[in-house]
Amino acid sequence: MRRRDFLKATGALAGAGILSSLPGLAHAATSLKFDSYVSETAGPSWIDRWFFEELEKRTNGEIGMKYYWAGSLNKVGEHLGAVRDGTSDATLISPGYYQAELPVTRGLEWYFRMERADELQLVCRDVYENFAPLRQEWEDRHRSKVLYWTNWNYAPLILREPITSLADLKGKKIRAYGVATDVIESFGGIAVPMAAGEVYQALERGVLDGVYGFDFVTAVAYKLHEIAPNFHDIGDGPHAPAVTVMSRRVWDGLPAAHQQVCTDLANELYAGKFAEIYNKALADYVQKALAEGVTLTALSDEEKAKAKATVQPAQVDKWIETVAGPNGINGEAMQEVVEEAISRHAGTGTMKRPVEIAADL
Repeated sequence: MRRRDFLKATGALAGAGILSSLPGLAHAATSLKFDSYVSETAGPSWIDRWFFEELEKRTNGEIGMKYYWAGSLNKVGEHLGAVRDGTSDATLISPGYYQAELPVTRGLEWYFRMERADELQLVCRDVYENFAPLRQEWEDRHRSKVLYWTNWNYAPLILREPITSLADLKGKKIRAYGVATDVIESFGGIAVPMAAGEVYQALERGVLDGVYGFDFVTAVAYKLHEIAPNFHDIGDGPHAPAVTVMSRRVWDGLPAAHQQVCTDLANELYAGKFAEIYNKALADYVQKALAEGVTLTALSDEEKAKAKATVQPAQVDKWIETVAGPNGINGEAMQEVVEEAISRHAGTGTMKRPVEIAADL
């Protein structure tokens, strides 16, 4: 076909709307950067990988993802600003690294108030939907679209040497993350803030006696048990709410059909896929941990009750007084919404703690 005839034919097809129906021409492919400060084997990464792999599949490749794991695009503590300002398109945010920037979200960070990690995920979703200042913090202040709430499953107390009671923690140097520092200090330990990637070497050098606020899956994936094989369940409930977000600019530029795919995937996570993914990962990592010398133990019920009474409600009251009040947040009102959500979801979770999984093996 001569060039002039080809151009005429192409113009006719376009005029008839036929080109828009041809595969690969209906929508230009969108390439997005997902940026995470942890490795692809860390706890929430199992959820993130499922979500974005499914997003690629269900958009028939019209959305393609490029992954930057373990701080390879932005360093720890830079991800919130990066997604807000467009350096990355989507990212995992752990609020404990952004205590000044996320005062409302910190009202979701506590221990000893719930039993199951999949229940905590639903509580976070419900509070986000029902407490406007939380939505405004993400959507307006940080220009981010919340794709879904997630968390770091369960965080055992990981120690080089075993303990029989929480009194044994007095004077011990324990890596702590976010509000985990409150917990360690309330037991007489010395809380040492430290990024996840630095923990192994700190344990190896004896800088740390142990780790708290490091979820089970990530702890085993990062091989912390090679130095600190004693994993203690202290009855603290699920660990560390987190959230996977997309730049609002990127979200607003997606076709409505692609936005709906994201919404559908999030709803699947909330409806049970989150627990399904994590249950398998936890089971696999419990078996791996036991095979590699980890000792999984639980404190006595008496010690757990003592721990809970030590931490709560003091931890929540501290947030209300020192964070919510100075930032103009009605802390009491938010915690009423939290309590309603906890009551609604209590007893519905299916995610077992590692010590429970080990007991069934």
